[in-house]
Amino acid sequence: MLLLLPAITGFAQDSSSTVIQPQSPVPIQQPQISSSTYQGSVSTEKATAETLQLSLDEAIQRGLKHNLGLILTGESTQTAKGSELEQLQSLLPTVTAEGKVAVQETDLAAEGLRIPGFPTIIGPYGNTDIRGTLKWSLLDLSSLQNYLASKHDFQSTKLSAEDARDMVVLTVGNAYLTVIADQARIDSDQAQVNTSKVSLDQASANHQAGTAPLLDELRARVDYQTQEQTLITAQNAFDKDKIALARVIGLPLEQKFALTDQAPYAPLDHLDAETAIHQALDNRSDLKAMREEVTAAEHARKAATDERLPAVSFSGDYGDIGINPATSRGTGNASGSIDVPLFEEAKLRGDAKQAQSTLDQKRARLSDLQGQISADVRDSILDIQSAQKQVEVARSNVQLANEALSEAQQRYAAGVSDNLAVSQAQQTVAQANEQYVTSLYSHNIAKLSLARALGIAQRSYRDYVGGK
Repeated sequence: MLLLLPAITGFAQDSSSTVIQPQSPVPIQQPQISSSTYQGSVSTEKATAETLQLSLDEAIQRGLKHNLGLILTGESTQTAKGSELEQLQSLLPTVTAEGKVAVQETDLAAEGLRIPGFPTIIGPYGNTDIRGTLKWSLLDLSSLQNYLASKHDFQSTKLSAEDARDMVVLTVGNAYLTVIADQARIDSDQAQVNTSKVSLDQASANHQAGTAPLLDELRARVDYQTQEQTLITAQNAFDKDKIALARVIGLPLEQKFALTDQAPYAPLDHLDAETAIHQALDNRSDLKAMREEVTAAEHARKAATDERLPAVSFSGDYGDIGINPATSRGTGNASGSIDVPLFEEAKLRGDAKQAQSTLDQKRARLSDLQGQISADVRDSILDIQSAQKQVEVARSNVQLANEALSEAQQRYAAGVSDNLAVSQAQQTVAQANEQYVTSLYSHNIAKLSLARALGIAQRSYRDYVGGK
């Protein structure tokens, strides 16, 4: 601007000059990423012939690189940054350059001019105009508030991206623990199949020897086939859950992989709900993002109020104009304007009401999120304590059920009872094993959920799954 002003030939108040109008408040729209989005991924990897050995750490790192929910959140951050830059431009000077070459002929007769002895057609004649233009909104408080709102909106999306990383850790960890639980069910069901086969062979031998009725053999065969069906179902769930894990972390579905980590039982004691809630309120990125949204909405509301204030703008141009560049001369124009809304009451009130409504909604969501975080922490602690007791009881039940099965098998082998007690004991063992696997999975996922509720899942998931 300082370089252009000395060359400007005059300063005029020009009502036809372009006036930079104050902008309406920017609606603050945060991206809504559904939980199902975190079940997908983006990856261009090719499957290999080798079986990939996949640890929990490697699975989470892959998820943080390829998970669809995290990628979409990152792209939303770029969109918010673009919006911030657009709002910034409304406060900065806009400089453009333009070059024109014009050739014209004028038909005077067509204009109604007939002068004796004067040519009817004038031309062709032309001119060349090379010019630079400067436009600057010198004072526009509404645009300033909109820019501040866009800055906080951008910060909100950045914090949402951090929160999305915790969501990826929880999603990948859940998928990994599910596959571990499926494998434990398969091992348990295979052991039950083997035990049922032993009982079936014994019942068949006793029936052929005439020491046991056919009913014992039929009952043992039904138990054996039932256990086979359970094993088939468990294997199918295992294969499907491995596909779901591959989808979450971006592995090609054709890639064979095996899990190298297990989830042993590790109690997590001495949990204080109030301390954990304070920690969560300090750490949760989604809560920080919501606070930024509220601040952005406050600026947007102020922008709507400031639309009533005058806006001062400047526009000017300078360039060379003439028949050709060799004979051209410099010309310029400068104009300043003050724009004051006089009769826009409906629009001004409408913008203010919309901005206030958005602000009220953001504040309500912030209050609700604070309550939800407290509920998440309390729920996770209760789930951990409940699952911990269930694991201890289920582990005792497995031991007792196996002892009862062994006793029933010995009594049947000694001929002092039929195999009904063996069949019932086998069912009890199967139920006890299923309860143990389920409670162990529930305990581990509850600990991982607590890490997510505290906002530290990405950096501390190993400590919580490991029970430290």
